[in-house]
Amino acid sequence: MTDTRDDKPEANGELKRKGYEQELARLHVEFVKLQQWVVHKRLKVCILFEGRDGAGKGGTIKAMTERVSPRVFRVVALPAPTEREKSRMYAQRYIPHLPAAGEVMIFDRSWYNRAGVERVMGFCTEEEATRFLEMVPSFVVDSGIILLKYWLEVSPEEQTRRLEARIDDGRKTWKLSDMDLKSYSRWFDDSRARDEMFLATDTSWAPWYVVHSDNKRRARLDVLTHILSKIPYEEPPRSKVELPKRQHRGDYKESDYPFRMIPEIF
Repeated sequence: MTDTRDDKPEANGELKRKGYEQELARLHVEFVKLQQWVVHKRLKVCILFEGRDGAGKGGTIKAMTERVSPRVFRVVALPAPTEREKSRMYAQRYIPHLPAAGEVMIFDRSWYNRAGVERVMGFCTEEEATRFLEMVPSFVVDSGIILLKYWLEVSPEEQTRRLEARIDDGRKTWKLSDMDLKSYSRWFDDSRARDEMFLATDTSWAPWYVVHSDNKRRARLDVLTHILSKIPYEEPPRSKVELPKRQHRGDYKESDYPFRMIPEIF
């Protein structure tokens, strides 16, 4: 394994792109092996990411899923609940998205929203949040699912820098919602909610793993490496692959149909 930490960092402390991309490529190969093993052994894996806005959850998930099949590694990022969903048992919203055999479900925020965002922003009552912390479901691991829970922690200074960068960057404006702005102003309410959630839900059977994510490249590599260390896997047997010969043209003639081709601008 290449020690990317020996790669000379840039002036701002970031891992240089070359070292980052080399290590990420190596990890992508391992995730393909993990994918094949999950399908081969019909494992059920659930990986969830929580953390403050701008902590890097989406970027970490993107780095993880870039080279694997979306039919096996499936990302769940639920929108705000509908009125009907609000009237149902809280866990019902998430149960349909838990993994079946041979699947890895990745939650970009999860049922732990009840103890965090929903509590801080007033989307649930204190009674509902307290009840959740007392009864947080263990059915996930009880049903044979491998559950990994990550909390991405970003400093207030770095969060400010990232959110400000979204204001005028046309590629990122969609990432800055009114809810993000309100949450940004409630840093210490978020901290209290996080602390209480950890106290109630950081268990031996479903522990929280904390990631300092001010340095996004290092954080991504650390998370991907940790995931691989927590799910035992092997490279499944693979027979030698050779492309078969193509069929002969026979009586086929190229079509003169006027296909609508897009302009070749680049």
